Amino acid sequence: MGLRPGRVLKGKKRPWTRVSKTKPRKSYVVGVPYPKIHVFEMGNKEGKFDREVFLVSRDDVQIRDNALESARIVSHKFLETKLGGSNNYFYKILVYPHNVIREHSIATGAGADRYSQGMAHAFGKPVGRAAIVKAGQKIIMVRVNKEHVETAKQALKRASSKVRCRTRIEIKE
Repeated sequence: MGLRPGRVLKGKKRPWTRVSKTKPRKSYVVGVPYPKIHVFEMGNKEGKFDREVFLVSRDDVQIRDNALESARIVSHKFLETKLGGSNNYFYKILVYPHNVIREHSIATGAGADRYSQGMAHAFGKPVGRAAIVKAGQKIIMVRVNKEHVETAKQALKRASSKVRCRTRIEIKE
């Protein structure tokens, strides 16, 4: 079965997806997949930059790990080509996908009604992870010098098209 669209998981829900390290028998979820995003910081970490540009969420939303990864790829590639290498900026994703997404697969064919009845509160199998983001929370940060602020804003605008929520761009001096 393919990946369901992001609008299916857009609403913020209270997670019942505890994974216990010390007492694995007490875990609600078994077999949690690894997040698809592995790199959270890119560019020049020790560089001194004048401005910070943020991508900020306007809604309470869940953002899947593959959406964060695609936003990271498209904006990082844009910054790297426009600014001439990774020494002229620092890029960081500020949220982490802790919440486990579960899906209950729907049966088709003969006998599907017997399978589906009484499963209104089915727990489902883990299929991915999502970051729970509140309204006004910062998602991505880019540090650049004053002359590269417009390029950073364009990169974050490209990243916002990959994230399923309304966003705004803030600049901190």
